[in-house]
Amino acid sequence: MVGPVIRSGEEMWPPWLKPMLRTNFFMSCPVHSEMTKNECNLYCLDCTGPALCSYCHSFHKDHHVVQIRRSSYHNVIRVAEVSKFIDITGVQTYIINSAKIVFLNERPQQRPGKGVTNTCQICGRSLLDSFRFCSLGCKLGGMKRDSELNFAIKPKLNKEMMQSSESDELSTPKKMRRGMEETFDEETNQNVRDGISPGTPPNVSYRISRRKGIPHRAPPF
Repeated sequence: MVGPVIRSGEEMWPPWLKPMLRTNFFMSCPVHSEMTKNECNLYCLDCTGPALCSYCHSFHKDHHVVQIRRSSYHNVIRVAEVSKFIDITGVQTYIINSAKIVFLNERPQQRPGKGVTNTCQICGRSLLDSFRFCSLGCKLGGMKRDSELNFAIKPKLNKEMMQSSESDELSTPKKMRRGMEETFDEETNQNVRDGISPGTPPNVSYRISRRKGIPHRAPPF
């Protein structure tokens, strides 16, 4: 069974959170090395062991197993999955392939994007207004500074959290929001577009050069 949120001093978190954040995902499964599609992208919240592949999942049918995905070479998890077990209030959500996700660990950013007035309190990454952290790991680190932070789920939290997130995204200028959205291909778990849209390529005109053939004289009358 998934353990409840535990308290250590003034900090609160579920017993599986830290192990999951430290786990290496997307490696070939050592148990099913001879099988195809043996990438480890699952995690069992009850066992808190190493990452699992799809073949390992059959041994955890009665357990709480979540799927980890990737975006820009970073691990993410869908809000619909993780919000069942922890309170992610304060962590910025992103929209990837029409699904809300959160990043597992910090992604330090040296310089905030242009026009950004809010950044992650731990790693300094640009954030939308009203969010405090860019990842679950950063919120965990923020507990050392703020004793009121915790991961305990509150009644009706999920509905209020989703409404707050949608309201915040709608109130953010579209130009800034596009620069902070990321997309990826779920079938291949590969990044499709980085968080910042690429610049417009220069308008180059390409002309096909045709060489003239051998000149022919008019036939004699």
